[in-house]
Amino acid sequence: MLRKNARLITLLLLILSSASNVFGQGFLRADGQRIVNEKGENVLLKGIGLGGWMLQEGYMLRIYKDGQQNKIRSRMEELIGKENTGRFYQAWLNNHTTRADIDALKAWGFNSVRLPMHYNLYTLPIEKEPVKGKDTWLKEGFRLTDSLLAWCKANQLYLILDLHAAPGGQGNDLNISDGDLSKPMLWHSQENQRKTVALWRKLAQRYANEPWIGAYDIINEPNYGFEDPVNDKNGLKEKKNEPLRKLMVDITKAIREVDKKHLIIIEGNGWGNNYNNVLPVWDNNMALSFHKYWNHNRQADIQHILDTREKHNVPVWLGETGENSNVWFTEAIHLLETHNIGWAWWPLKKLGTNNPLEIRSNPEYDQVVRYWNGEGERPGKESATKGLLALANDLKLQHNIFHADVVDAMIRQPFSTQTLPFQKNELVNGLTINASDYDLGRNGFAYYDVDTADYHISDGGARGGNKGRTYRNDGADISRDPDTNQVYISHTEPGEWWQYTLQVPQNRKYTIKLEVAAEKDGGRLALLNGSGKLGSIAIPATGGLHKWETVSLSGIEIPEGEQPLRILAESGGFNLKSLRFQLD
Repeated sequence: MLRKNARLITLLLLILSSASNVFGQGFLRADGQRIVNEKGENVLLKGIGLGGWMLQEGYMLRIYKDGQQNKIRSRMEELIGKENTGRFYQAWLNNHTTRADIDALKAWGFNSVRLPMHYNLYTLPIEKEPVKGKDTWLKEGFRLTDSLLAWCKANQLYLILDLHAAPGGQGNDLNISDGDLSKPMLWHSQENQRKTVALWRKLAQRYANEPWIGAYDIINEPNYGFEDPVNDKNGLKEKKNEPLRKLMVDITKAIREVDKKHLIIIEGNGWGNNYNNVLPVWDNNMALSFHKYWNHNRQADIQHILDTREKHNVPVWLGETGENSNVWFTEAIHLLETHNIGWAWWPLKKLGTNNPLEIRSNPEYDQVVRYWNGEGERPGKESATKGLLALANDLKLQHNIFHADVVDAMIRQPFSTQTLPFQKNELVNGLTINASDYDLGRNGFAYYDVDTADYHISDGGARGGNKGRTYRNDGADISRDPDTNQVYISHTEPGEWWQYTLQVPQNRKYTIKLEVAAEKDGGRLALLNGSGKLGSIAIPATGGLHKWETVSLSGIEIPEGEQPLRILAESGGFNLKSLRFQLD
């Protein structure tokens, strides 16, 4: 796996080595509806959010019950003790994002980073301040931010500071901001609001002269119903938004007391999209952020923000999006960049496949998760400690699983229909290709799948994409054999296909052996090349979806040169693990 991972990283570096990125010079600023650098050049931000680093959200750790970081930490202390919990969190902060991660982002073609900050790494909660109304500043948050900035500067990446968890929490979606309902919320506490303003003044003072700080994203995803907190708890229907506007104006004033240069980004209520009564802007160097998840990627789906940009003559930026399939990623980025809207994807890494880097789990940690989710027995202290510390160690880039398909879908595919081999397939006698290693590229060009993305916010339908949720993040369905841990094409439907680009040294005839499994007869596949169908074969019942048998097509002539070979499901219901080429 590590060897294949390294090969994919090399592949993506080659793919992206010629990609052009407009890196700005000097401070970013608003220029009408554009974000520009000090030369007045348009800067289209292409970024990644470092979600899960300073602020954990339970789903990123496969924790779906009590997923706020404060509850995760409390349960961890109860399970493995305070000392071991402290070791875990220090390792987590040290390993999650390192110079190697930022170097990789640059190499892949990104030009910016969004840092989701937890206030409690920079200052004490109001309940712990020794003197009420005063602020104790903590070294850890500033240390981590300084290191990240140094890595970004070395790579000429803009760093956008995002207050993801404000003192007291900025909404009723508690996981986002590590909310704790036993303590005063931001909107109910003048002291929490004062501390929020003071934190931004401190940050602006520290970074006022740093041009590679791209912007200050001052409050992430406010989601609170000020007028109707019971029936509109996340502020989607809020009309006035008075406390939100007031706090953001106060933060802006504090920043401008010490920093006249940096771009300030604001977010509306309702997870960043409700700007009722928030506008017009109150500063001449400001941009609007909006967030976009699980809806369609048509102009109509962003028309509200295009209209807002036009009406108020202010730049807009998609500050957070992701958590979908590669098809959705490519569609969204094509739409955004066509309208000169920059973006920051969410997140760089987590336990899961739909991001550039996947954090590996381990059996001991899996047992901890089952226990915390109410699905398993309590693990022993020693076992739980081992699993949690192993997880923290495996945060390091060199231990992550790199998903080349995700990066390719974000950087190359939005404006290209070209396909590329997932790996080198030099056709020699005995060549075996994993069926899941079909070409890199768009749906309809590298492969074709019927249900490719999650659009449930728009249409309320099924959440499409890779049904197996493993190995790759395309629309094609890939599952994992529980006995062998091998991956295979699954959930096949009529008309779906997968393409494999071959490097053929000379014209020869081959027998192609296909490893298949099916519960019942009726499936059928065909082989195709650019000239048409080469042959087809029925798929027999093998006794189960993990009972593998080999079917063969003989006398298949494959001409010299680079040749695309497609496997078409003429009728579905079978699984496909591999294809092997044997000279006739």
